[in-house]
Amino acid sequence: MADIENVPTGVRLSTDVEYRPNRPTPYRARVRWFDPTTKRRKSLPEGKDSEEEAQAWIQSIVEAAEAGLTPSVATMKLAEYGEMNMDLALRGLELKTRDPSLAGRRVRVVPALGHLPVRMITNGAVDRTVQNWIADEQSRSTVKNTLAVLVRVMEQAVRDGIIKVNPARVTGWQKLYKQAEDELLNPRALALPDWETLVELADALVAASNGQYRGWGEVVLFAACTAAHIGEVSGCRVGDIDTTNWIWTVRRQTTPAPGGLVDKGTKGKRARQVPIIEEIRPLVAQRVLAAGPDPGARLFTGPRGGRISTAVLRDATHWDDVVLKLGYEHLRRHDLRHTGLTWFADAGVQVHVLRKIVGHGSPTTTQRYLHPDAHKIIAAGAALSAHLTALRAPRSLPSPIVITR
Repeated sequence: MADIENVPTGVRLSTDVEYRPNRPTPYRARVRWFDPTTKRRKSLPEGKDSEEEAQAWIQSIVEAAEAGLTPSVATMKLAEYGEMNMDLALRGLELKTRDPSLAGRRVRVVPALGHLPVRMITNGAVDRTVQNWIADEQSRSTVKNTLAVLVRVMEQAVRDGIIKVNPARVTGWQKLYKQAEDELLNPRALALPDWETLVELADALVAASNGQYRGWGEVVLFAACTAAHIGEVSGCRVGDIDTTNWIWTVRRQTTPAPGGLVDKGTKGKRARQVPIIEEIRPLVAQRVLAAGPDPGARLFTGPRGGRISTAVLRDATHWDDVVLKLGYEHLRRHDLRHTGLTWFADAGVQVHVLRKIVGHGSPTTTQRYLHPDAHKIIAAGAALSAHLTALRAPRSLPSPIVITR
């Protein structure tokens, strides 16, 4: 245990790290102090995977205290801080723009970043969050209004001395939006080429994960072969799988929310049916068997039985490093859905059927996956040339009729 005195907050900090075996996070870092305002002793614990992480967390609290922040303020989550300071953050804003800003905070900012302490939100975290909003096909004005309220809240945190620089002042997102628009116009370019490549990716992600958990690879295979979002895969229950006709009824998805991940309805608010192809049926059957008789049991979970999200999958498998080594540095988790859609389209599935399978609201979105490959374009040109050549060819005279007696 260590004591830190003479910090600008006027409080004395006591810190210690306790090792507790057989816990998911066995190293408990704890900071205790006497609050001069309430005259009460307070304690702030945090579980970590290693002693180094625990010590680093304590050091961050000490540095915050040296900057004049109490441990409570230094570890305050963005959702709580925004709620407490929203009037200050939005001061001077016209009434007509307050509602879109508040809606953006509630619907997008809090689910994506609200669970993080204000001091832990980085420019990179905001960059990735904005990119996810764009990938979810949010409009340009929606992204602009949502980012604006985040900038204002973080600017208030700068004024309060919680952070030194506003990490929400990201640049280049308009260019990123244009790039995403271009990709959405040609989503086929984001798909993996074939089954063997998908298996190679799944195996590489498993090998890179802690404990080489096979479930990560199975999630990747299932998502690509059903053209589903990772959140929908996480929301899949045993009762949603029909192993007689091999159909998955997609009813829910797992999404970030204040306090962690939650399940809610699908994006279109309607259930849809997706075929389970032969290549992944053994995988699904084994998962159903392992989950037990409870129809509400999740088909796919993390190694500790928790919910899965695209961020969880990314971090657990070191996704960015793996795809870079495989030569698919552009590949994101959402591109597994692009892969499945492209494969369905290339297999000749009609657009109205494909639209129902993947849950697109607009047929225009589905039609983007029906663009023929280069070899099909060449073949189409050759077919037209052959047709025109046949039309230009001189017609031969009819053979004379020979009458024999």
